[in-house]
Amino acid sequence: MSLSRRTLLKGAGLLLASTALPITSFRQALAQDLPTGGRLIVAADSEPRNLNPAIVASNGVFFVASKVIEPLAEADFNGQDGLVPRLAVSWEGSDDGLSATFRLREGVTWHDGTPFTSADVAFSAMEVWKPLQNLGRIVFANLEAVDTPDEHTAVFRFSKPTPFQLIRNALPVVTSVLPKHLYEGTNIAENPHNNQLVGTGPFKFAEYKPGEYYRLVRNENYWSEGEPYLDEIIYRVLPDRSAAASAIEAEEIHLAAFSAVPLADLARISKVPGIDVVTKGYEGLTYQLVVEINHRRKELADVNVRRAIAHAIDKKYVVDTIFLGYATPSTGIVPQNAPEFYNPDVPQYEFDVAKANELLDQAGYPRGDNGIRFSLRLLPAPYFNETRQFGEYLRQALAAIGIDAQLVNNDSAAHQKAVYTDHDFDLAVAPPVFRNDPAISTTILVRSGTPAGVPFSNQGGYENAEIDALIDRAAETVDTEERTRLYKELQVKVVEELPLINVAEWGFITVTRDSVLNVGNNPRWAVSNWADVALKQ
Repeated sequence: MSLSRRTLLKGAGLLLASTALPITSFRQALAQDLPTGGRLIVAADSEPRNLNPAIVASNGVFFVASKVIEPLAEADFNGQDGLVPRLAVSWEGSDDGLSATFRLREGVTWHDGTPFTSADVAFSAMEVWKPLQNLGRIVFANLEAVDTPDEHTAVFRFSKPTPFQLIRNALPVVTSVLPKHLYEGTNIAENPHNNQLVGTGPFKFAEYKPGEYYRLVRNENYWSEGEPYLDEIIYRVLPDRSAAASAIEAEEIHLAAFSAVPLADLARISKVPGIDVVTKGYEGLTYQLVVEINHRRKELADVNVRRAIAHAIDKKYVVDTIFLGYATPSTGIVPQNAPEFYNPDVPQYEFDVAKANELLDQAGYPRGDNGIRFSLRLLPAPYFNETRQFGEYLRQALAAIGIDAQLVNNDSAAHQKAVYTDHDFDLAVAPPVFRNDPAISTTILVRSGTPAGVPFSNQGGYENAEIDALIDRAAETVDTEERTRLYKELQVKVVEELPLINVAEWGFITVTRDSVLNVGNNPRWAVSNWADVALKQ
């Protein structure tokens, strides 16, 4: 069934009508005080080229695909070790770090009716996560085999000790399981099911109309009895954030996640009857505002110049003015809401323009007759309003210490090519994500040796043998306390040396009609499966 534009633009009140459900489902919903049925309409600001989270583990992909494709475990505020079971019901690592055993859920079927088994997990791990996935390449670098002694047991075997702390923390992000029977023997990266998803999740992929919407429908055979509660989820493509704000006020959509409504509109829109502004649900998706530095540039290879730039940045101003208070000043590469690893005892560079000028003078870069010490090319990432706005702020902050920063604004593709492939930048503004463990998309920001072309990695040419050694030791340290200690030591070294400059950290905002129930109830809510989301009827 295709949806007309007229159908999509109807008021949300008209879109809540539910289809008839079996009496058993109705009674189960009543028992949990959640209504069944209804169509949830959500704003989507992007259309990923590849919608397969087993290959592309990114929030833009997870936002849609996590309702269809399931991981072994998901993040939870109250679960053991911060996790709740999904396709795995239990997991344990060996003392030597050379194996990890997963007991899998029984009675699960793929959306095409084929039974889910350990063979699907083994195939996904060895043929997709390890060789193809952007984050799985790190987590499963030493995975050499997955044994399947029965249909509901998968034993991961590693060639080198691999910390189970890392495996456990990474489960929600890197273990999206694919159906072996639809991928085996194909070109996995080009398989059409990467955009016509078949999973085990609470919703089935039904339709995609480019430039307009994605449509997911209820999986009547979902393994969790009584779930999901919704009949459909529609992702309406609205790349313009102001359009998302207007649509939710007009009751054309129910929900806008990932700060799709501009921060400047939140104070006003929060006062509109029937609308809620929700800050919970992003604790496991902490974004970090970072200044990337090209150390090939002679001036920037000097640590005192980097420290001067750090002193020139007023983090409080950035948080209060650019993020309107919806952020926190950053102290280093691990955010404060990651207490397992966070180290508060690191050097700090307070906002001090006089100190910054003094450091630059001492480094041998005096002001010229025009007041300029040297010029730099500054490339702010185009992904968010905040990264672009910070680029303009940084240009002004650098001018105050005699550095002429020339802004270069590119679209996403050109920005990634310039920074991560061609190294055609001096400073860049980036928004990397911290994902529960420093080894996942965080140490790669400072570890040397990453090939050119890998986004959100150390492409500034920074090399420090001591930092590399700390990262490598932690990657093979099985003892949890010792591994945590190594990462706390790493944070100190990084702030001392400043291969990059961490400025702020933030989660996103969800704006929702108050008819949507169970919003923000886990640390990765926007990219979780929404099986328990319901609509008031």
